[in-house]
Amino acid sequence: MNREQLMGVLLAPHVTEKTSLAMQNHNQYTFRVRREATKTDIKKAVELMFEVKVAAVQVVNEPGKTRRFGKHAGRTQDWKKAYVSLAKGQSIDYEARARG
Repeated sequence: MNREQLMGVLLAPHVTEKTSLAMQNHNQYTFRVRREATKTDIKKAVELMFEVKVAAVQVVNEPGKTRRFGKHAGRTQDWKKAYVSLAKGQSIDYEARARG
């Protein structure tokens, strides 16, 4: 993948109570990623965008949920989530990246 394609792999950080604990305890960050992204693509994208060393990547395919819109049943889109473990001493500061 070229640089522009790698920049589009990560869609957004996924911050929940569970992922906040993973950040504090295991130096593990969570991102929403494109559904066609591979572990290698995700690793390269994180290293490119945040200038850190990635130790491991785990990927979870999240199924969409069934929703109702009045009498019509619908479904949200499936999406992919990536847990990225960083090497010791590495960290990502989301707030500094947003301001800079």
